[in-house]
Amino acid sequence: MPKRANSILSTIDSPSDLKKLDVSELHQLSKELRQFIIDVVSVNGGHFGASLGVVELSIALHYVFNTPYDELIWDVGHQAYGHKILTGRRDVFHTNRKYKGISGFPKRDESEYDAFGVGHSSTSIGAALGMSIASQLKGEKDKQHIAVIGDGALTGGQAFEALNHAGMADSNILVVLNDNCMSIDPNVGALKEYLTDITTSHTYNKIKDEVWDLLGKFSKFGPNAQAIVQKIEHAVKSSMLEQSNYFESLNFRYFGPVDGHDVEHMVKILEDLKDIPGPKILHCVTTKGKGYQPAEEGNSTKWHAPGLFNKETGKIFSIAKAKTEAPKYQDVFGHTIIELAKENEKIVGITPAMPTGCSLKYMMEEIPDRVFDVGIAEQHAVTFSAGMATQGLIPFCNIYSSFMQRAFDQVIHDVAIQKLSVIFCLDRAGIVGEDGPTHHGSFDIAYFRCIPNMIISAPMNEEELRNLMFTAQEKEHGPFAIRYPRGKGVMPEWKTEFKSIEVGTGRKLRTGKDIAILSFGHVGNYATEVCNDYDKEGFHIAHYDLRFAKPLDQKMLHQVFENYTHIITLEDGCITGGVGSSVIEFMADNQYNASVYRLGIPDEFIEHGSQLQLHADCGYDKESIKKKIEQIKGKLKLAI
Repeated sequence: MPKRANSILSTIDSPSDLKKLDVSELHQLSKELRQFIIDVVSVNGGHFGASLGVVELSIALHYVFNTPYDELIWDVGHQAYGHKILTGRRDVFHTNRKYKGISGFPKRDESEYDAFGVGHSSTSIGAALGMSIASQLKGEKDKQHIAVIGDGALTGGQAFEALNHAGMADSNILVVLNDNCMSIDPNVGALKEYLTDITTSHTYNKIKDEVWDLLGKFSKFGPNAQAIVQKIEHAVKSSMLEQSNYFESLNFRYFGPVDGHDVEHMVKILEDLKDIPGPKILHCVTTKGKGYQPAEEGNSTKWHAPGLFNKETGKIFSIAKAKTEAPKYQDVFGHTIIELAKENEKIVGITPAMPTGCSLKYMMEEIPDRVFDVGIAEQHAVTFSAGMATQGLIPFCNIYSSFMQRAFDQVIHDVAIQKLSVIFCLDRAGIVGEDGPTHHGSFDIAYFRCIPNMIISAPMNEEELRNLMFTAQEKEHGPFAIRYPRGKGVMPEWKTEFKSIEVGTGRKLRTGKDIAILSFGHVGNYATEVCNDYDKEGFHIAHYDLRFAKPLDQKMLHQVFENYTHIITLEDGCITGGVGSSVIEFMADNQYNASVYRLGIPDEFIEHGSQLQLHADCGYDKESIKKKIEQIKGKLKLAI
């Protein structure tokens, strides 16, 4: 069929429209969909390379399967832009990741085509298996369940647990392995090497051709279909004599590797596979950033989520930085750990697949033998760190706050019970912005507070971050958490001399007579600005930086409650069980009588938007603090 002169994508409002196309038209649709993603992301920002890599796969899946009845799960969610555009969100895609706009990840309450909410990786196979078994119990024997896992997600342990179960459950599940050798940073580990061996193996490529030749004849055999399946199995298993297959050993039928960018071939393959019962793996080889030359040939990590860029030249726009601009907390961490490691040979760095995001990449470049990227495996990262600590090393285990939740048991069982000195650097603590509820670091204060032997700290600025890191490695404190936000600090001149901080001590920043603000972490800078504004009005507010949520500075808190009856607590974390709660507990335990007003993240999941917008929505930005102070001033006047 000749290429259409008009746009195909503009006619696609749902997969039912997609199915009206001739298969030959899918090539043009692939080009249009890829260009649409480039056009929108270049001016609005967002994840980029991963979704470009699965354009053809996205089209083929919706063309072949009966979504949303057939359930399609994307793992991880930032490869699902094409899926969103094809399922009725084309005209609102420009709002992607924007305040009040559509989510950057699949989300169940956004679309019936989003079968499962994702944000953290490695969940798709388990979710699809649960759906598949549920469908069996409900008698829905014709229903298909497809998990698209890739972009590094198969390095997560939960994926292996699900594969192990699925192989024995005899479920109707298809796992599509999107193999592009990348998560955000390049994949690591033995699995990556194994997949590379498969894709370059002459044996597997020979068997692949034989298998797809048989599959091509499959639909013609009618009553003899079972015989064809047996031939396929025999052909694949024969190859095991020369090269073993991990997936086959788990009772999955393995098919591939195949070119994930040949859309017609992908349609043909998927049409055949959906008629084969039982658990199946389709191994697709794709290129992250496919179809956009700067992303294909450049730094894949940079093009994962490049921000705004010129789509014609590939130049990424950077905000001009003044010489006096403060650095990101992530970079302060990355450079500080190198300084400390050069003085202390026991220091090592550990990250679960985020060396660029957390800035351990700098240490990887300078001291590579003392940095360990363990893949998307937070549980392993913590226990691995604990093992190192038993041998006298000092592990700085850097995990995003939201991802730290996945290793909660290991923190308790493997670190805290044994009082091991693992330093947890909780990057992206608090509100993170456009990634939304799956990525906000809302809960770490609350879930770490309840763990015995745990130290919880937060710096108000870059100098405090450096000093807390210095303090944590000085001696064996046991588990020591340092939480800090995504983004910039406040100190252009941040490379100060290290100073030791006594664990469990806060600091008084400002004297005032009527109201006291107790802040924890970077949001204390909001309080500083507010206090400065009120100083000009002649109303003086005391400000204390807690520094430690556990142990609390009880001496300082006694002074606060002995002198103030109106106290505001300020934190970039959930107020349920957070710092404010700990202050109220202290007040009750010591029988003080005061009014404590907690400002922080409310007891709800916060959607996406800029950090400033969401701080305002949560009620702890500058204006919210002022509003609370005015309310207290009104009460003070009434009392007088």
